[in-house]
Amino acid sequence: MKLPENIEGFIKAQNDLDSTAFANYFTEHATVSDEGSSYSGREEIKQWIQEATEKYNMQLTPIDFNQTGSKGELTVEVSGTFPGSPIVMNYHLEMDGSSISSLHITD
Repeated sequence: MKLPENIEGFIKAQNDLDSTAFANYFTEHATVSDEGSSYSGREEIKQWIQEATEKYNMQLTPIDFNQTGSKGELTVEVSGTFPGSPIVMNYHLEMDGSSISSLHITD
């Protein structure tokens, strides 16, 4: 499967456990919605992913990606140190150029 460069980089940053690089794939005022909580701006997104990664040691394996215009859906297998691992999740993305302006994670 061929992924856009920014999506490949986003996944690599997560798998490298690099919260700064991960957050830099988002716009300055991006939002993330995950497990009933929302995070706004790069600094909050960086803090959220850093805490989640430290707690669960998450790794992403892409399964599918579809993009229409500025909206994309990335299906990933998420593995880590959490109950039920691995699980399949859907990352609903809104893009602003090559940066992510919104991410909503569902299972």
